[in-house]
Amino acid sequence: MYSLFVDTDSDMTPEICQKYGAHLIIMPYTINGKEIRPYVDFKQFNGKEYYDILRSGVLPVTAALPPQDYINYFEPEFKKGNDILYVHFSSAMSGTFNSMRIALEELYEKYPDRKVYTVDTKSITAGSYGVAIEIMDMYKNGKSIEEIQKWAEVEVDKFPIYFYADNLKFFAKSGRVSGFKAFMGGLVGIKPIIHVNQEGKMVSIDKGRGRQVALKKILDYVIKLQDHIEDHRVIIGHSDAMPLAIEMADMLKKEFGNKLNIEYVEVNPTIGGHCGPDCIGVCFHGIHR
Repeated sequence: MYSLFVDTDSDMTPEICQKYGAHLIIMPYTINGKEIRPYVDFKQFNGKEYYDILRSGVLPVTAALPPQDYINYFEPEFKKGNDILYVHFSSAMSGTFNSMRIALEELYEKYPDRKVYTVDTKSITAGSYGVAIEIMDMYKNGKSIEEIQKWAEVEVDKFPIYFYADNLKFFAKSGRVSGFKAFMGGLVGIKPIIHVNQEGKMVSIDKGRGRQVALKKILDYVIKLQDHIEDHRVIIGHSDAMPLAIEMADMLKKEFGNKLNIEYVEVNPTIGGHCGPDCIGVCFHGIHR
């Protein structure tokens, strides 16, 4: 027996986890000096309200979970005699996984017969969601940890995500995007195009002047890299930008047909503090990232 864990940085919600029988790890953020735990301090994420706060000039802060939090999540399953498979957002983007390592050292001393297995999606938000939701399908269908890990060894690198930064100050503050400053250029209306590479790091690779050009550039990457796109979900992530997400979907359907399996996700508040409002990204099945 094993239990499946995912996290909110992968845009997972309690409703999705309930549907698949998975457990949710909450990644908090701090805003105006107050730490907020998604789906603990509120039941549903109000994206418009949150991103309007960011539009007003507030910049949230994020931090790694302490080791005790991981112990609190994992120990109840160990007590039941269950191993754990944790499908998580990119370990290259956060120090929280060092806290998890410390927690596991303590847990393994108490439960030497138990183990936490992991799948690093090497992505974030909609990109991590795209990998995790496929694994959740496999979990619900009774696949073993070994079968899922074997699938992940090949497939994780075949779920690229491409997105654009709408307001440059959020990514500029986060400092988590390689090559970001080179694409800023101080030009009004420039939208850097960002993707998550095979190392699980965000890299600025292109730019477009204005949202429409940026959407077209994302579409071009999808056309160039897609592999059997119609056989997998296409995840469109947005930060309170549903009209633009629908526009992106229409562009994709025009290219690939109306039967394309498109799913919309709203960028979770923890990651939304880094990307800011009005961003659009697409995760799809591709030949590589």
